[in-house]
Amino acid sequence: MEIENYVRNILEDIKNHGIEAVMEYSMKFDGYNGDIRVSEEEFIEAVKTIPDDEKDIIKRVYKRIFDNHEMQLNRDRMRFFNGSIYGIRYIPMERIGMYIPGKKPLPSTVMMIGAPAKIAGVRDIVITTAPGDDGKVNPYTLYIASMLGIKEVYKIGGIQAIGAMAFGTGMKKVDKIFGPGNQYVNEAKRQVFGITGIDGLYGPSEIMVISDEGSNNEYITADLDSQLEHGLSSRAWLLTTGKIPENLSNSRVNIMVCKSMEEIISKANEIAPEHLEILASSPMEIFNRIKNAGAVYMGEYAPVPAGDYFLGVNHLLPTGGTARFSSVLTVDDFMKKTSFANVSRSDFTGDRDLGIAMAEIENMPLHRKSMEVRS
Repeated sequence: MEIENYVRNILEDIKNHGIEAVMEYSMKFDGYNGDIRVSEEEFIEAVKTIPDDEKDIIKRVYKRIFDNHEMQLNRDRMRFFNGSIYGIRYIPMERIGMYIPGKKPLPSTVMMIGAPAKIAGVRDIVITTAPGDDGKVNPYTLYIASMLGIKEVYKIGGIQAIGAMAFGTGMKKVDKIFGPGNQYVNEAKRQVFGITGIDGLYGPSEIMVISDEGSNNEYITADLDSQLEHGLSSRAWLLTTGKIPENLSNSRVNIMVCKSMEEIISKANEIAPEHLEILASSPMEIFNRIKNAGAVYMGEYAPVPAGDYFLGVNHLLPTGGTARFSSVLTVDDFMKKTSFANVSRSDFTGDRDLGIAMAEIENMPLHRKSMEVRS
């Protein structure tokens, strides 16, 4: 409740006092009170600072992300029946906002959000990110933004960034906000939902590894440690039918030695982890029985960090058990779906009695009349 009220007060202040409040909180939390929009000169300067070999790496990574997401694009679907047309129309959102953490920059997240947004056909993409101590935005973030044709980048972080995007403070408001953040950013996203859309509420990183007697213990330990690197609130589980790796010394790993793979699969589906690695034999058989996981990585050559960075699968995933009802970020998250019907007279009159009967069941006489008056 303390965080909820704290965030609410800041959002209300931004809503009521606009850019002055945004600048006040930017100074308070980020030590910055300069121009909030990144200038063209800053873009140019940032691009110059990135070595050519790193630019090539970024372009290759982006291509992998783009190619893996392009197959997700849905097209309008129609059904023709009795002279009528029924269907679903997919419409890209016009304007979305990315929240990219600034104090510990995650330029890879710009690509993870940017690629599906571009594939969906989003017209305007905005980035908000806190500046560094030098008052500048991370050059890799700006280079990737430039590569994607994103020209609106704002030096705003934290709660004030979420408020600015939601209320249209210092910028045109966005239709939906994307990106991970700390507990204050998550709470701000939760509170502005309804004013604008949000992609989800991302919590601390999680990894679960499923193994058996034949698994490579060095891989198991390295992969579990990789996600605990994110911070003290990150979580890790090892579910195994084999022996506990002797080199596994991290006390933060929750270890479960199970009697059977059946028991492991049941526990995995109950926990619903963000990342699930299957390092046991017959990984596809196990995968086919996994119902709740943000992302599943199979075999010895799919460690979670590879998915975070270069495989091309998305790393914005449900956490905290929400994989039971939430999903990985996809192209669909940047699109709206509208149902439509173009109905022929014969189709309407032929089954109109069905609608009239339903109106009578629900005691809606004006609904009935709307159908009856048509000849």
